[in-house]
Amino acid sequence: MSILIIDDNNEQRQHLELLLGFIDYEIYASVTSDSWQEAKQEHEPESVLLGDIGDTQAIVDIISKIKEEYDKATPVLLISDLHDKSLLPPEIAGLIVNVVERPIKHRQLIHALHLAQVYRESQTSAGKSAPMLFRSLVGHSRSITQVRKLIEQVADTDANVLILGQSGTGKEVVARNLHYYSSRRDKPFVPVNCGAIPPDLLESELFGHEKGAFTGAISARQGRFELAEGGTLFLDEIGDMPLTMQVKLLRVLQERVFERVGSNKSIKADVRIVAATHRELEEEIKEGRFREDLYYRLNVFPIEMPALKDRCDDIPLLIKELVTRMEHEQRGSVRLTPTAIAALSQYPWQGNVRELSNLMERLIIMFPYGVVDVRDLPEKFRGQAVAGEQSDALETTTAVTPMVEPTDVNAAVRLPSNGLDLKEHLSQLEFSLIQQALEEADGVVAHAAKRLSMRRTTLVEKMKKYGLQRQEQVSGI
Repeated sequence: MSILIIDDNNEQRQHLELLLGFIDYEIYASVTSDSWQEAKQEHEPESVLLGDIGDTQAIVDIISKIKEEYDKATPVLLISDLHDKSLLPPEIAGLIVNVVERPIKHRQLIHALHLAQVYRESQTSAGKSAPMLFRSLVGHSRSITQVRKLIEQVADTDANVLILGQSGTGKEVVARNLHYYSSRRDKPFVPVNCGAIPPDLLESELFGHEKGAFTGAISARQGRFELAEGGTLFLDEIGDMPLTMQVKLLRVLQERVFERVGSNKSIKADVRIVAATHRELEEEIKEGRFREDLYYRLNVFPIEMPALKDRCDDIPLLIKELVTRMEHEQRGSVRLTPTAIAALSQYPWQGNVRELSNLMERLIIMFPYGVVDVRDLPEKFRGQAVAGEQSDALETTTAVTPMVEPTDVNAAVRLPSNGLDLKEHLSQLEFSLIQQALEEADGVVAHAAKRLSMRRTTLVEKMKKYGLQRQEQVSGI
C-alpha cells in the first residue's frame, strides 16, 4: 500500500518514513502541508497519513482538498495525542479512519494501516458482487500446481473423475472447478453427500420417486440425476455408499438410463459424474465394502488433493484468500503478522483447509479488524514459535528455538522450478528475520540480539548493512 505523508515537522516526517519503510510500506511522497499537491503523480496514494499540519481548521481544509484531489475512497489517518477520534469535531471524525497516538509503536501503526486498507477495499468493492472464489485453487506448491494441470486436462471432457484426499482438503473445490471449466458450466452443478443420507432414502434422493411409491411419498419428486441433467453430479463420500446402491449406480453409469422409485419408465441421463472420497477404495474392495467394477467405472481420471501439511508453502496465500472471502461476505477482517503465519505454517493441520478456515473465522471474531501476532493465536497453533520466548523468560537458555527442526528442512522448503539466487535468497531471509526480531523486541537491539542468538555488536553491524535503525533513533516520535 502506497502512503502519502503530510507533516510540517521535518524530524517527525523522517521518522515516519523510517518506520513505514521498516514495515515494508511504499512511500508515495513525504511532504509538508504547503507542498503536498505538487507531489501528485500519475497514480494516486492508497492512504494518507497526516502529522503536524496545524490547527483543527487546517486539518479540515487539507482533508477536504484530499477528497477533491484523490479518490473519495482514499483513507485518511491522523497522528494525534487524542485517545479517541470521537473527541474531534464530528465533521472531521467522520472523514478519519483511525487516530494514531503518540508515541507511535510499530504494532499500533500496523493496526491503523490495516484499518485503512480494509476501509479502502470496502469502499472500492461496494456494489460489486463477491468473486467466485472456488474457481481458483490457491497456491503455488508443486502438488497444487499439478492438481490445476490435471483439472485443465480433463475439465472439458465427459470422463468420470474420482477425487481422492483427506477430509477438509477441498475436494468439492476441485469438482466445482471441473464443472466451471467444462462445456457444461451453464448447466446445474448438483452435489450430494452419499454418507449423510440414510441408506433407505439414498435411492429416492438420487433417482427420485413417484407418488405413493412408499409411505410418505405424497407427491412425485425429481432426484439429483434429473436435477443435474446436462450438468455435473458430484457424488461426495462415494466410499460410504451402501453396496445395494452401488449396483444401481453402476447400471446408470453403464447404460445412462434410470427409473424413479415406483416407476418402470426409463429416463435418459446426460450427466457428468464426479465422485470423491477420503477412503482408500482399493482397501475397501479387499474388505468387500466397495464394488471393484464400480471403482474402475469411476476411476477413469483420478485427482488426488494433497493434505495441507504437505503444501505448507501455500498457507499464506490460503489465509489471504480466506480473509478476502470473509470480507466480501461482510463478516469482518483480520491480518496476521509474519511470525503468526510462520507458526501456522508449522502446524500439522489434521483438519486441513477446513480447520484453517475455522481458525480464521475464530480470529476475526476475537480480533475484529485487528492484527494477530503469534502470541494471540490459540495455544496449540503457536508451536515452537513461542517456545523460544518461554525459554528466555525462564532463563534456561539464551538460544531461540528454531521454528523448523533441521530434519524438517526438506519438507518445509522447496526449490522453485525455475531455480533461485541462493545468496540473494539467504540475504532476504536474514533481513526478514532481523526485522521480525526487532519488531517483537519493540526495537530494543539487545533483546532482538538475544532472540537471534547473536552478539549485540554483530546485530548492529548487520542492521547497518541492511539500513535498519537502532532503538535510540526511532523511539522518540
